[in-house]
Amino acid sequence: MKIIIAGAGEVGTHLATLLSKEKQSIILMDEDEDKLNKLDGYFDLMTVHASPSSIASLKEVGVQDADLFIAVTPDESRNMTACMIAHNLGAHKTVARIDNYEYLLPKHQEFWKKLGIDSLIFPEMLAAKEIVDAVKMSWIRQWWEVRDGALVLIGVKLRAGAEILNIPFFELGGPDIPYHVVAIKRGHETIIPRGSDCIHENDIVYFMTKKEDIPYIRKIAGKEKYADVHRVMIMGGGRIAVRAANIIPSDMKLTIIESNRHQCNRLTELVDNKVMVINGDGRDLSLLVEEGLETTDAFVALTENSETNILACLTAKRMGVSKTVAKIENLDYIDMAEGLDIGTIINKKIIAASHIYQMMLDADVSNVKCLTLANADVAEFTVKEKAPVTRKAVKDLGLPKGVALGGLIRDGEGMLITGNTKIQAGDHVVVFCMGLMIKKIEKFF
Repeated sequence: MKIIIAGAGEVGTHLATLLSKEKQSIILMDEDEDKLNKLDGYFDLMTVHASPSSIASLKEVGVQDADLFIAVTPDESRNMTACMIAHNLGAHKTVARIDNYEYLLPKHQEFWKKLGIDSLIFPEMLAAKEIVDAVKMSWIRQWWEVRDGALVLIGVKLRAGAEILNIPFFELGGPDIPYHVVAIKRGHETIIPRGSDCIHENDIVYFMTKKEDIPYIRKIAGKEKYADVHRVMIMGGGRIAVRAANIIPSDMKLTIIESNRHQCNRLTELVDNKVMVINGDGRDLSLLVEEGLETTDAFVALTENSETNILACLTAKRMGVSKTVAKIENLDYIDMAEGLDIGTIINKKIIAASHIYQMMLDADVSNVKCLTLANADVAEFTVKEKAPVTRKAVKDLGLPKGVALGGLIRDGEGMLITGNTKIQAGDHVVVFCMGLMIKKIEKFF
């Protein structure tokens, strides 16, 4: 595929380097030559110093032959303009990064398509949704719903008290158990388990299940003593914090601590009046204690400094907070942060990239979720008529190594997949893929 990415910022750069590893034809364009010089020569991609909203520049990079044009500059208007021009010049699909949540409303989708914008992406909103999902339950590291909760994927770190440690999967109850373990993250390794594999202490285990069976998983994972989340404290009042504050469940009491007085004044205008906004330095432990850290159920660190967020979460853990979430934009710090056991990790670049990635696929993929810690993706495929995946039972499909089918939704009802399951046209199938294997598995659907 020929992919043109406009904008060499955090999201654009990460996406370009990610896709270049997959041997796609990548062109990264930006008006800031210094940003491009840092990348040129290190990755298998072409960099072009040019304006993404210039018709002449887009013609020069061959946008008329582009399979996918992605505009992720910091300027929302420029992104939308660039996509409209690219579409009219012949680009097959276009994606624009935006900052206005109103544009994402379903009633506007057809309008944007008529203008030449196939998809809109709001990275801060995606990150905010991840945070809110993460704090809903203190014992869960990652949460992903499929088809309004017909199936749920949850990531849980198992401690010494879990019932299912060190027991081979073939002894755990056979096909009748109400969950499917699609992956295990153990240290730096991600494992797709087989019947002889076991779960070890400190593994992060990804369960596919139904909502009604989550209490059962909580029991076997030894998490019944974890408190439910009622009080949440956020350190850092940027755009992600604003979005999270506006979608957090109404029964949760939220406090935001922000060091910039001007930003605090803006926060009071942007968030619900039930949210308490405090002007102060979130690194000041005495301030955190004064504002109720010791009685807080979930602490979320969203400053622009990854190191500060990691240290703040460690401090919150030490003070007895059961659930911590850290925004870590430096990819090199993610493994270290997990090693320190700080809790849920949010990376805006990875989240945005996984959502854009689904635009590359020829199969009907309506949802992609990146498992930040596991270097893997989970995708929801809609099965087409006469697709290869419908021809045999799952155990006989010859799926590539690094792929697991977690579950499917048929006529609105979620069900787990076993080796004997026969997938049908119209099913929505949840597929777990290691690394960048979604492109390799799409031919089955």
